[in-house]
Amino acid sequence: MKTTIVKLIPIFITLIFSSCDTSESTFKTNQEDYEPYLATKTVKTTSKYFELWNSKIKPDSLQLLSLGNVASEYNRFFKSTGDVQYLKKAEECLQRAVEIATVGKSGYLRALARNYISQHRFKEALVLAKEARELGSGLNETQSLLFDLHMELGDYTLANQYLDSIKNLSDFGYLIRVAKWNDHKGDLDTAIQFMEKAKQKAESSNNQGLKQWSYTNLADFYGHAGRISDSYNMYLQALKIDPQNAYAKKGIAWIVYSHERNGEEALRILDEVMQNHEAPENYLLQAEIASYLNKDILQLQALDDYFKKTNSSNDYGSMYNAYNVDFYINADIKNRAYQLAQEEVRNRPTPESYSLLAYSLLHLGKEEKAMELIDAHVANATFEPALLQMAAEIYKANGKTEKVSKLKKELLEATFELGPVKEATIAAL
Repeated sequence: MKTTIVKLIPIFITLIFSSCDTSESTFKTNQEDYEPYLATKTVKTTSKYFELWNSKIKPDSLQLLSLGNVASEYNRFFKSTGDVQYLKKAEECLQRAVEIATVGKSGYLRALARNYISQHRFKEALVLAKEARELGSGLNETQSLLFDLHMELGDYTLANQYLDSIKNLSDFGYLIRVAKWNDHKGDLDTAIQFMEKAKQKAESSNNQGLKQWSYTNLADFYGHAGRISDSYNMYLQALKIDPQNAYAKKGIAWIVYSHERNGEEALRILDEVMQNHEAPENYLLQAEIASYLNKDILQLQALDDYFKKTNSSNDYGSMYNAYNVDFYINADIKNRAYQLAQEEVRNRPTPESYSLLAYSLLHLGKEEKAMELIDAHVANATFEPALLQMAAEIYKANGKTEKVSKLKKELLEATFELGPVKEATIAAL
C-alpha cells in the first residue's frame, strides 16, 4: 500500500495480494456485506472487569493478579483504538509486576517482552525472554516467544531451531508459527494449509480471540495468493466477532481500492475507521488513495497529519522508523532518512531494514554502496514486493538490466499488493 510520496507499505497489508486468476479478477465486494460494521461507535476504553481490577492497584501495590489483568485490558484498548498511551500504560503495569513477582515471574517477563515487541524494542524483549527461559517455568511459551523474536530480528537460523523445539501439530501456537515460517520461505501454499489448520483449532475451541486472529491472518494469506474473494470473506468473518475490528475494515478498504480501483469507496471505509482508530499508518493509506484520486490537498493534509502524529509524542519510540525513512526520502530530508535507516538496521537487522538503508543510500547518490547492501542482505532473502521494488530501482541505477528485467516480471505480477499508484513506476523500470 503506497503513496506517490510515501512508498512504504503499511504493516497491515504487507502480505496482501499477488496475481489473480480470471474468477478472482471479476470478483466484486458488496457494500451491503460490510455496511453494518461502518456505523461509527465510540470504542469503549473501560469495562467493569477493568474497573474491578484497577481499583485494587494502590501505590506500591503488591496486587500481582490485578496488575496482570489491568495490563491485559490496556493491551486490548490499544488494539481497539491504536492509541499508544494504552500500550505504555500496559508496560508500566507489567514492569511493576516483574519487579514484585516471585511466583509466576516468567509469565510476566514474557508479557512485558511482547509489549516491547509491539513497541519495536526487540533487543530489550530478547533480554526478558532469555531471563524467562532461565527461570524455566512455561518453557514452551518462552520458546515460542524466542521464535517470534528471532524472526523479528532476522536471525532465521536460530528462529527455525526454536520452531523445531515446540513442534506439536495439535497446538494452535505451533501451527501459526510454522505457517509464518513457510511464508517467510516463500512456500505460500504450505503456509495457508497450516493457517487453515490453526483456524480449525480456534473454531473447535470456540475461542473468540483466536478465531478473530486466525481469520484476519488467513485473510492476509489468501490475498497474498490472489484468492481475493476468500480474503474478503475472512475479513467479514472477523467483523462478525468484533464489528470494531479496524484491521479487517482496512483490509476490505484495500480490496476495494486495489482490486476494484474504487478509491472513493475505499476512502469512505477508511474515514469510518479513523473516527475511532488513531494509528498513524491510517494517514499513509489515506494519502495513497488521495494520490490515486488526484486529491492533492487531501494527500498533503494526510501526510502532514501523519508527521504531526508520529512527532507529537516520544511514546512511539522506534515504532515508525521504517515508515519515516521513506517519508523523509520523499520529503527530500535524505540525511535524516539515512540516519533512521542506520538505526533501524541496528535495532532490527532484517532484509527490510537493509532495503531501507540501501534505498536511503541510493537517494544520497551512493548507488554502488546501495547495491552492495542489496546483494549481501536482500537478494534471495525476501519475497516481499515492496523490498523487491527497492532492489529493482537500485539495480537500475547501477545498470544491471538483466536483474531489473527479472524483478520487473515479478513485480508486474504483484501490482495488486503494491497498489495502483505503483503500476506506472514498475512499468518504467
